[in-house]
Amino acid sequence: MGALVEEFPVILGAFWLTIRLTLASAAAALVLGTVLAAMRVSPFGVLRGVATVYVNTLRNTPLTLVIVFCGLGLGLVLDVSFSESLSVNYLWLSIIGLSAYTAAFVCEAIRSGINTVPVGQAEAARALGLTFTQNLRFIVLPQAFRAIIAPLGSLLIALTKNTTVAAAIGVAEASLTMKSLFERHQDSVVAIFFGFALAFLVLTLPTGLFFGWLSRRLKVVR
Repeated sequence: MGALVEEFPVILGAFWLTIRLTLASAAAALVLGTVLAAMRVSPFGVLRGVATVYVNTLRNTPLTLVIVFCGLGLGLVLDVSFSESLSVNYLWLSIIGLSAYTAAFVCEAIRSGINTVPVGQAEAARALGLTFTQNLRFIVLPQAFRAIIAPLGSLLIALTKNTTVAAAIGVAEASLTMKSLFERHQDSVVAIFFGFALAFLVLTLPTGLFFGWLSRRLKVVR
């Protein structure tokens, strides 16, 4: 317990980095996933094909490989840089990897929500002269999002836990900090482990409860 008190500022900083990784990746994944879902239901075969290949490829690729590709492939080989600071650069590369990977799952969740919208509503919108984009924006997506609030909450919880993979390219989030504390305080390994486990529970449990409440609150009654 003494190690947790002594290293509390370091632990707090690590979890703050985890929260930043989660929020930034979640926002980017939601936007990209929505675009991909629109492409998956598009009347244009090329767009459907591109989105299908992207989703199937990313969903069947281990996240560790995606993160390592972003860190080594984009960062070192292609020299993609967001900052002169190496740590900040790898943070942004991790966000790219996490958001690109999570977007594939967000896309499928949104597509399943789109499938819950009665076909007659979309046909009526087209009969009124709405374009495909307007139909999605005003008729289909608002109902689809209300139907998938709980799945999106589950994806956010999974993303929070997946941020630990960013340690593969040296991002000092919670799991990498925990490993470092294990090495420095070998007599307090159990206390450190349970302390970090409790902290992750504090991050994820309220998220699940909130999205569960929101799902019931905004449930679409058909």
